[in-house]
Amino acid sequence: MARVSVIVPVFNEGADIVPFLDRVFEAVTLPCELITVYDVAEDTTVPHLAAYAQREPRLRPMLNTYGRGPAAAIRYGIDHAQSAVVVVTMADGSDDPHQIDQLSRLVERGVVVAAASRYMRGGQQVGGPWAKGMMSRLAGRSLHLLGRVGTHDATNSFKAYSRDFVREVGMESDSGFTMGIEMVAKAKRAGLPVAEIPTIWLDRAIGTSNFHVSRWLMRYLRWYLRALRPSGKRPRPRRVDGSE
Repeated sequence: MARVSVIVPVFNEGADIVPFLDRVFEAVTLPCELITVYDVAEDTTVPHLAAYAQREPRLRPMLNTYGRGPAAAIRYGIDHAQSAVVVVTMADGSDDPHQIDQLSRLVERGVVVAAASRYMRGGQQVGGPWAKGMMSRLAGRSLHLLGRVGTHDATNSFKAYSRDFVREVGMESDSGFTMGIEMVAKAKRAGLPVAEIPTIWLDRAIGTSNFHVSRWLMRYLRWYLRALRPSGKRPRPRRVDGSE
């Protein structure tokens, strides 16, 4: 039985998905399933996923029927996850798959969101658009200081979640990658624990990013403001290694 379900939305990754899958399966030591979610059968990733799945039973390629886009793909993957812990990561290789185990174990110990943080001590962001990085850094650090949300990097998509928590509070994000900040905001409102570990994020070396800040800025702003509101409950006391 898998202890962690790794959810990866894919979009025309082509053959580049193969070295990504190799790195994840090499890095993750916990029993896992890796759910790759694509929007259309014609996606260039599909034949490579099908060939890989023939020799790797932990890979579960899935066709998203919730609507197009990464938010719908992530929601579809979580709804079909078999594990109590889900980790969302991107197919571009920017996230460090060796940290999937550590993030998963934090959720098993009781936090509802475990964030890989670029902006806490020991974390780093290497490369990427300057304006996007600056906005993300300002949002993360201000939410940590003013909102006391438990992480310096609320906007990062690389997070582990309690599957039951996500299903209980519901996922309202319908476009982009706003789920990360949405779940942090909802955890704070519920008085539930969030933890973080430092991560080094590397800009993708292959392909072109499909992320456009301007397209989803207002949606991020909505959850940013929600996270700044006072929590509805007092946080439950937890001692978690790696959090600040």
